[in-house]
Amino acid sequence: MPEHAHDWPVLSLFVIGSYLNETEIGEKFIAGPSAIFYRAGAAHRNRTAAVGFEQIEIEFDPAWLGRAWLPTVPVAQWLGGGVGREARLLAHACEVETSENRLRAALQRFMEDARQQPKRETAAWIGTLTQRLSEDTALSISDLARGASRHPSWVGSAYRQAAGEGLLEAAARFRVERATRLLRETGEPYAAIAFEAGFCDQSHMNRTFRRVLGRSPAAVRDERSGFRQIPT
Repeated sequence: MPEHAHDWPVLSLFVIGSYLNETEIGEKFIAGPSAIFYRAGAAHRNRTAAVGFEQIEIEFDPAWLGRAWLPTVPVAQWLGGGVGREARLLAHACEVETSENRLRAALQRFMEDARQQPKRETAAWIGTLTQRLSEDTALSISDLARGASRHPSWVGSAYRQAAGEGLLEAAARFRVERATRLLRETGEPYAAIAFEAGFCDQSHMNRTFRRVLGRSPAAVRDERSGFRQIPT
């Protein structure tokens, strides 16, 4: 996505995939529960990684939300942690919420919580676990904890607190990312894609897609007609 800016403020909510986000405050690789706020006119661009990425962007009139709720900086990034988890909930609310007032209230709550979250450096072992899990979603919590030299009962809660999602949630997201790419770039049957992406079966894939993306694998495949169009 080439460099661009918006006329109104934008809150970008991570859904799946990964990308390199470039703004005036530098480069940041986004690959998990997170949110990025851009003030009106703040230039940014994204470079998509191999699995692609999907996000929900909320562009709004500041007067609609209330200017007091807006960050004062041009760009604000919240990666993982409690705000990352709240970003996931807000993204789901955008998919199902039909009331403008409730959506605005949810966005105001998110902004308030995000402003109060202290910034913390993520421990290196969190990234190591994430990388291992993305490569093999069948790994158990015990396997991951053993590789990190930590107790399984502690690893699960510590990972959730740092990453904004649990290990099982992360594994499900990685499977959906793989399956989404196959659905959009191949004509393989659904059952074959489910097996290749690490799901137990096609039904398991369907349920997980509904939970993570809010739509079915068939709907994702139908969307591919709008992608990779070559300009005339």
